[in-house]
Amino acid sequence: MKNCLVVDDSRVIRKVACRILQDLKFDTAEAEDGIAALQSCRQRMPQLILLDWNMPNMNGIEFLKTLRKERNGQQPVVVFCTTENDVSHITEALSAGANEYIMKPFDREIIEAKLAEVGLM
Repeated sequence: MKNCLVVDDSRVIRKVACRILQDLKFDTAEAEDGIAALQSCRQRMPQLILLDWNMPNMNGIEFLKTLRKERNGQQPVVVFCTTENDVSHITEALSAGANEYIMKPFDREIIEAKLAEVGLM
């Protein structure tokens, strides 16, 4: 089974995303910020990371830059899932190593389509 780490400071967003991903046959884990996400990745590197931008302690872009320097940190597909929708944010995320970008709010169809684009469906 494919595994995914959902990283968002909103418990509701994490639960909704996990439910969608579980319906798509993913094993899911959650983290409330970039620091917790890094700890999780160091224990078990996921195949997919659904990542929020704006979080306390360590935001999404800081997490992504740090992740990509970690051992096996190039492996996960990282999909930003955020309200940040201007071109500069999207460009920064892709330059830092994100594979795709989803705008909030999202639904199952949006997530499924993006995962198909990155070869995980």
